[in-house]
Amino acid sequence: MTAHVVPNALDAYWMPFTPNRRFKAHPRFVERAEGMYYFTPDDRRILDATAGLWCVNAGHGHPRIVQAIQAQAAELGYATNFNLGHPKAFEFAGRLAALLPGDLDHVFFTNSGSESVDTALKIALAYQRARGQGTRTRFIGRERGYHGVGFGGISVGGIARNRMSFGSLLPGVDHLPHTHDLARNAFSRGLPEHGAELADALEGLVALHDASNIAAVIVEPVAGSTGVLLPPQGYLQRLRAICDRHDVLLIFDEVITGFGRLGAPFAAELFGVQPDIMTLAKGLTNAAVPMGAVAVRGPIYQTMLDHADAPIELFHGYTYSGHPLACAAGLATLDVYRDEALFARAAAMAGPFEAALHGLGDARHVIDIRNLGLVGAVELAARPDAPGERGQEVFRTAFDRGLLVRVTGDIVALSPALIVESGQIDEAVGLLREVLASVP
Repeated sequence: MTAHVVPNALDAYWMPFTPNRRFKAHPRFVERAEGMYYFTPDDRRILDATAGLWCVNAGHGHPRIVQAIQAQAAELGYATNFNLGHPKAFEFAGRLAALLPGDLDHVFFTNSGSESVDTALKIALAYQRARGQGTRTRFIGRERGYHGVGFGGISVGGIARNRMSFGSLLPGVDHLPHTHDLARNAFSRGLPEHGAELADALEGLVALHDASNIAAVIVEPVAGSTGVLLPPQGYLQRLRAICDRHDVLLIFDEVITGFGRLGAPFAAELFGVQPDIMTLAKGLTNAAVPMGAVAVRGPIYQTMLDHADAPIELFHGYTYSGHPLACAAGLATLDVYRDEALFARAAAMAGPFEAALHGLGDARHVIDIRNLGLVGAVELAARPDAPGERGQEVFRTAFDRGLLVRVTGDIVALSPALIVESGQIDEAVGLLREVLASVP
């Protein structure tokens, strides 16, 4: 069976996380990008208030990253990392290990945040088996958590729409309650005051399943894709203490929070909580080339090596693990973060961002505003008959007026690149206020 495909027609491309029929009836395109802005095919400028998708932390088209990719493509476009190596993969892993907190000093490369999560879960299971704790096969995720779209990630994740169409998923997964509490914490600036006790639900799950059956707990330090849900003060510290008490691994999904988003290199450092495994992607390469990574503490890696029952200690990997172009992009990205002091810049801009964002407290439809570092959310009242539709209309109207935002249901998320200037923050918030006033 053959079908005629018209070049550049819209039908052939099945778009991700998109109402395809709606988009293809009224498409919106970007064609190029520079710094804080996208540009449409007719050269209309769009202020990017989301850093692409939480990922272009150093701004679009940074010349040092572009040049590094170009040079690497001319030198070595691809090499397998199965039983073979190329220098930049080892150099990049070493640079990352030096930047990561504590003894997270071994790095496994993937190609996305989704792959990073599934890899982290597999490492957790393999480690428990290697140390003689093979009954520890259960995972604990969290309601409203987002951990990518692999079967492991949607199993430990807690967003219903991401799970409901795909069957029974992984067995042996349970979930903590989410931390969003509008009744007590609405319009919090920074970490909410109330809710640390929600971490104690983990003790209940340990009592239910017994610690001898639990491999790991996985959480986002700040839940991003579900609408910027912040951890209450002391919450992550309590999770760490409970995991320590029951000898359970703690995995931080820092795909969004890593590389300066919160004004520190990683959320683990900002909160003073050391995870056993950390997942990374997005800002890892400034999103210029797809890449993810999983960092593990030294004792986990060493246990896997010391107790392996075959020459290959971990039967896992990807064709593109440690891809040369991605490594070149990642090395250049780390250079930019360091030389332009972007993590410190994000910390300095967090105050102006918070002040501007909370200035929307009296805007139409707004029922909550929350923020930390350079990530924030404006939650809107849902239309009684159509939850999520107001958010979609805000997204479309904002784009048409020159502003790119991220919407999840009726939550508008803002996460500008770390290069953002005060005037651009004011511009984004001003445009959003106009949009909210115009959307019914």
